[in-house]
Amino acid sequence: MVDRFPSPFDVATPPGAEGWERMYDWYHLFGEERREADEQRFWFQDRLHHPDVLHPYDEIQCECWWQALGAFNTRIFAMPPAYGVDQRVLNGRLYVTPIAAPPEEVAARAEEFARRAGHYYEHWDDIYAEWKHKVLGKLDEIRAIDFEPLPALEPDSVVFDHVGFSSGYRMIRDFDRLVLTMYETYQYHFELLNIGYAAYVNFFLFCRNAFPDISEQAISRMVGGLRVDLYRPDDELKRLAKEAERLGIGEQVLGSSGATALFAELDGSDAGREWVADWNATADPWFLIATDPGHPGGYHTYPTWLDSPDIPLSAVREYVRRVRAGESIDRPTGEVLAERDRITAEYRELLAVDDVAVFDESIALARKVFAYIEEHVLYIEHWIWSTFWSKSRQLSRALAAMGEFDEAEDMFFLRRYEVAEALYDTVAGWSVGSRGRGADYWRPIVAERRRIYEALRVAPLVPALGPPPDEINEPFTVMLWGITSTTVREWLTSGGDGEVVTLKGTPGSRGVVEGVVRVVTHVDQLADVQLGEVLVCPATSPAWSPAFARVSATISDVGGIMSHTAIVCREYQLPAVVGTGVAVATLRTGQRVRVDGDNGVVTVLD
Repeated sequence: MVDRFPSPFDVATPPGAEGWERMYDWYHLFGEERREADEQRFWFQDRLHHPDVLHPYDEIQCECWWQALGAFNTRIFAMPPAYGVDQRVLNGRLYVTPIAAPPEEVAARAEEFARRAGHYYEHWDDIYAEWKHKVLGKLDEIRAIDFEPLPALEPDSVVFDHVGFSSGYRMIRDFDRLVLTMYETYQYHFELLNIGYAAYVNFFLFCRNAFPDISEQAISRMVGGLRVDLYRPDDELKRLAKEAERLGIGEQVLGSSGATALFAELDGSDAGREWVADWNATADPWFLIATDPGHPGGYHTYPTWLDSPDIPLSAVREYVRRVRAGESIDRPTGEVLAERDRITAEYRELLAVDDVAVFDESIALARKVFAYIEEHVLYIEHWIWSTFWSKSRQLSRALAAMGEFDEAEDMFFLRRYEVAEALYDTVAGWSVGSRGRGADYWRPIVAERRRIYEALRVAPLVPALGPPPDEINEPFTVMLWGITSTTVREWLTSGGDGEVVTLKGTPGSRGVVEGVVRVVTHVDQLADVQLGEVLVCPATSPAWSPAFARVSATISDVGGIMSHTAIVCREYQLPAVVGTGVAVATLRTGQRVRVDGDNGVVTVLD
């Protein structure tokens, strides 16, 4: 019997990936000086946020949430049971471990947390409005940054407007601004996030104490059914489908070979031009949706709907077909709300009189913070991160055009501080009319890192490291990542010789369905999903929402009861089992399975 995962110090380097450590910052790596502590910790690979191998430049995203989450939990709000979440990179993948607060500090931290978080809860609506203003201001700051190849001669305006600095200086300054603005945005990200989760956890624990037999499903259903901006992009696709039918261009939408050809064809009629204008007006910001598999915004490599209009167009086509078939394509929000109110009333009736007021207060706060918990994903993970990556790609193209790199993608094989070095080399050479060392210096480094990256990308995944805890009850680990004692046991026992018959996970959304599996690991594969199939994926993001119009159920590798996959499946009334750990590696497209969203069990039927 395997009773623990390998030590991080015993995990072999994949063949061909020797020297991978040089790709990442030293503080992100396991080191001998931390060995004694790190070997005793349980680390799990963060497939919710970072399922893929990291490019060196993309390490910026990990750093943003590493420091911000920790500071707000540990140093600002004094979250009683937990400090932050520590990170390490091993073989190019991010591993995390929650840091528990010392037991002797919990009581004092709870008192401090009540005072500080209580202020936020009391003024939540006003603070949330301030938060939106701050965050959207940061979006405007990033959008205003522009990276273009430096001019052969500065324009007259630099002289006659007395600007006082060169375009080269501005390029260096703006890169610093780009990164630091993203870091500042992630401070705001965690200003409200974890105390929002804490309010939900408080309601969750109250229900567990008051109703010992209550399921996680029942608790979560008492908070669902809210109208939040995160669902707006999918709602806009449905609206565009209805508009296409109203304007009489549905047939053209269905028959088009792609967005570019369709828009050109529609330019020939008044109705077509009206619809394309509507699309373009809708696209920014509602199609600024990242397509990462799982939590959005973690990688520079994934396009947005705005970059790849064929992705949202395929969803519009599906909605046109359903409208023509007489189906309702609207989310069943009314039904979800009615069920929410019914369940809430039934449990409220069971309470002792003295507990009713506490129940009412707890559920009201949980519903209030729920809007932020969902909406922040749209504003930060989609809008701001997508814009950050877009500006980074613009910088990479400018540096390549000026000869610092052979091609634009080379920049992303450099760490943040190495990019700053490359940028200075470019600007210095431009400033004096000379030639920097750029391409010659970076060429062998980038070539080696490309080779290492490919070797890491195809290497087998090690899901966890170190000794598993006796019990996993840290609320965020369970509710967001879906890492539970059951998940860990599945990881320890997977890989045997026997045929897998069942998978266990978290019951994300109620209902029992039998169907044919469709394994999807990238948004480009969503077009292959057939009506009634069971979606099997690492995790989902809002970019995947149109798929919920076709599938009968969802199974994910990662995620807990408060993950995006679980929440959205509840909103769409689709059965879901989340956090199975090994579904993508175990199930195959074409297999028939039973998805039991009530109990969190997937049974292979053939």
